[in-house]
Amino acid sequence: MTVFPIDSALPELKHHLHQHRSAVLVAQPGAGKTTRVPLALLEEPWLAGRRIVMLEPRRLAARSAAAYMAASIGEEVGRTIGYRIRMDTRVSSSTRIEVITEGVLTRMLQADPALEGIGLVIFDEFHERSLHADLGLALCLQSRALFREDLRIAVMSATLDASPVAELLGDARVIHSEGRMYPVQTRYMDRRPESRMEETTARAVMRALTEESGDILVFLPGTGEIRRTASLLSEQLAADGSIRILPLHGNLPQDAQDRAIAPAAPGTRKVVLATSIAETSLTIEGTRIVIDSGWMRVPKFSPQTGMSRLETVRVSVASADQRRGRAGRLGPGVCYRLWTEQEQSGFDAHGIPELAQADLASLALELAAWGTDDPEELQWLDVPPAPAYRQARELLTWIGALAANGSITAYGRRLSDIGLHPRLAHMVLRSIPLGLGETACLLGALLNERDIYRRGSSNPVSADLRLRLEALGNRAVSGQGQLGQMDEAAVKRVRTEADNWRRALRINGDGAIAGDACGQLLALAYPDRIAQGRGDGKFLLSNGRGAAFADQQYMAGSPYLVAAELDDYGTDSRIMLAAPITLRELETICAERISEEAIVEWESTVQAVRARRRKRLGAIVLQDNPLPQPASEATVRALLHGIATEGIGILPWTNTARRMQERVLFLRRLDPEWPDMTDQALTGTLDYWLAPHVHGMRSRSDLQKLNLASILEGTLTWEQRRRLDDWAPTHIAVPSGSRIPVDYGDPTAPSLSVRLQELFGMTETPFIAGGRVAVTMHLLSPASRPVQVTRDLANFWRETYFDVKKDLKRRYPKHYWPDDPMSAIPTNRVKPRA
Repeated sequence: MTVFPIDSALPELKHHLHQHRSAVLVAQPGAGKTTRVPLALLEEPWLAGRRIVMLEPRRLAARSAAAYMAASIGEEVGRTIGYRIRMDTRVSSSTRIEVITEGVLTRMLQADPALEGIGLVIFDEFHERSLHADLGLALCLQSRALFREDLRIAVMSATLDASPVAELLGDARVIHSEGRMYPVQTRYMDRRPESRMEETTARAVMRALTEESGDILVFLPGTGEIRRTASLLSEQLAADGSIRILPLHGNLPQDAQDRAIAPAAPGTRKVVLATSIAETSLTIEGTRIVIDSGWMRVPKFSPQTGMSRLETVRVSVASADQRRGRAGRLGPGVCYRLWTEQEQSGFDAHGIPELAQADLASLALELAAWGTDDPEELQWLDVPPAPAYRQARELLTWIGALAANGSITAYGRRLSDIGLHPRLAHMVLRSIPLGLGETACLLGALLNERDIYRRGSSNPVSADLRLRLEALGNRAVSGQGQLGQMDEAAVKRVRTEADNWRRALRINGDGAIAGDACGQLLALAYPDRIAQGRGDGKFLLSNGRGAAFADQQYMAGSPYLVAAELDDYGTDSRIMLAAPITLRELETICAERISEEAIVEWESTVQAVRARRRKRLGAIVLQDNPLPQPASEATVRALLHGIATEGIGILPWTNTARRMQERVLFLRRLDPEWPDMTDQALTGTLDYWLAPHVHGMRSRSDLQKLNLASILEGTLTWEQRRRLDDWAPTHIAVPSGSRIPVDYGDPTAPSLSVRLQELFGMTETPFIAGGRVAVTMHLLSPASRPVQVTRDLANFWRETYFDVKKDLKRRYPKHYWPDDPMSAIPTNRVKPRA
C-alpha cells in the first residue's frame, strides 16, 4: 500500500476530532490530504454512521478526488464515495463521502440548516478563499451554534495562514504534515522577460523538453494564452510526433479534461497547458516539470460601476508554491519560474479573498434566505465589504427579491432556489409569463459561459447576442457558425444547462428560440445596463456610466440596446456582448422603473426658466417634451435657483437700490437688529425677500421689471423704515444750498464728496446715525478733484485751508478764494452772486 506524507498526521487529526469539534490541517502539495483524510475518518465513532461532505473549489478536482478514493477501495464512483457538482451528480443511498463543489453546500444548508445526516464538513484547499467557501464556513459555524453542537468542521490547505482560521473555529488545533513527498528544484529567469507571455512560455517549454525528462505542466492565466501558446508549440514541434500538447481548463468537456490528467502513452511525452484549475487537488499523471508564467486571472467587482471584469494579476507567493508542488507529487521535479528571483520579493504573500473583490449579489440573496440582512451577525475571516454588499442589496430590492424593510420576499426565495445569479434567475422567471421561458433559459446558460465562439485572430466581430442565440437554437449547427469557429464543448454545456433549467422550472416549449426577444430579456437581467445611443457608437447606460463599441459594429447606430458584457475600463466601457431593444419594448418591459417627471429648471444658455415633461429610465431620458403650464411654485424655485447660480448681479441694481443696500449695511454695523443685506446673505435668503415678487416671471428680462430698492425697503420693520432717513440720510444739505448724496459704500466711513467752495461758512463736520458717526468729508477742487479728506472740518479751516488755498488759487485764479472761509459766502459757481 502506498504511503503518503499525510499518513503520519492522521493519528493526531483523529485524536483531536474525537475530543474537539474543529481542526486545521496544513499539508504540503502532494501529501495526500484530499484523498486520504476523508477515508481515514470514515469509521470514527463520533461520526456515528453519518456522511462526510468535502468541499472542493473546482468541479474537475471534485470529480477526480472522488474517482481516486473510490478506486482506492475497489469501488465505482457513486457507491461509498460520490460527488455532486453543477449538472453532474454521482451519489446513492449508500454514499458516505460526498465530494461537492462549494455552491452545493450552500444549497444543502438552505434546505436543511441543521445538516442532519452529516457529521463532518471538510473545506479542502481553503487557501483559495473562494466566495462560496467563505460563505459556506460562515453558515456552517452558525448552524453548529444554533442547531448542531456535534457538527465537526475541518479546514485543509497547503499554504494557508492557519492561525486566523483556527481562531475563527474556536477550539481548533493546527496540525502540520511536515515535508513534501519529493524535492523540487526551482529555476528562476536571469532577467525579466521582454517578449510576450506566450513566446516566453513556449521557449521555456522547448528548453525543458531538452533539459529534463518527464511530462510538463504549464500554468497560464486563461484560455486565450493557452490557445496561443499551443499554436506556437505546435509549429515548433510539428516534426516530433512524440509530444502531445493538451489544454486543461474548466470549460473543456470532461473527456478532454480526463485526457490531460491521464498518463501519456508509452514512448510519448505530454505538455499540459492549464489555468489555475490544476493548482490544487489534482494529480496529473507523469508530471515532473512545472513551468509557471506567474500570472492568473481573477474577477474584480467595482461598486462604483456595478460591473465585474476579469483582471490578469500576479500570483501570490502561496499560489506559486502550490504550483511548484505539482512537480513533486510523483517524484523529484523541476519548476521553471518565468520571473526573476528579485521580482518575487514584490509578490503578495497570499491572494486576495474573492469575497473582497467579487459581485456580492448571490451572497446577499443567500444571507437573506438564511434570515439575516447584516453579514456581521455571522463569523467571517473577512467581513464582506460594505459598499459592494450595499449595492448588491440595492439590486435585489430593485428586482423584487427584497422587501423595503430588507427582508426576503417570496419572489426572492424563488430566485434563491433556482441557484442562478439573481439577475439571470429574475430574467428566467419574468420571461415565463411572456412566453419566452425557453429562450431565457438558453440565454441565461449562454451568459454563464465566456462565449460559444473561439476568440483569437479570427475573432467574431459581432457583439450581437441574437446571432449566438440563433446558432444555439439550431440544434443541427455545430463547428463553423456564422461568426466563426464554434466551441463545441461550450455549445454542449450551454444546451445541457438550458435543458436542465427548463425541466426544473417545468417550462414547456416547442424548441423555437425567439432571438428577437433577446434585448427584452437582457433588460430584465441588466436594467442598469440599458443603453441609449448618443452618436459615434457611444452610449449612455441607465446607471449613468458611458459605454462604446471598440470597433465597427452594425449595432453602433442603435437608438437603444442592452449590454450584457462590458469590460469596465476607462470613461466609456467597451461593449463586448449586447442586443438591441426598441423604445416600445423598453416601455413595456421596464414600465415599473420608468419615471415621469415635470422638470422646471433654469437654463443658463437662454437665461430663463424652461419647463419640460420627461420620461426617464435611470440616467436615460426616453422622452422630453415642452411643458406649457408649469406649476407656479416650481417656476419660482427654478428662477430663484437661476439667480443664485448666475449671481445676484443679474437683478436690476439701480443706484437707488445699491444705496438702499449700503445704508442698511451701515446701520447694521451699529445695531445687529438691522437685516443683513450683503450680496451673500441676500443670495441665501431669496425665498424670504424676493420670492413673493417674482410670480409670473420666467426670465432675466422679466426680472428687470422689479423695483429692487422698494423690495429691499419692504424687508425693514415699520420702525426701521422710520429711522432710516434720519440715521442714514441719502443726502446732506451744504451751505451753498446743494443736496450732496452720502456715499455708504464703505460702511465703516460714510462720506460726502463736495467742492470746497460750497462749504464756506460750515463750521462743524456733519454727523449721522443720531450723532454717533462723523461723515468723512472728501473736499474737492472746482474740477471735482480731491484736495483733502477730513472728519474735523473746523480744524481744516483753522490749520490747513490756507495752504490748500494757495495751491487752488494758483490753479483756479478766476475762482473765489476768501481769506476768511468761516464768514465767506458759499457758492457752487465760480464766484458768489452779488
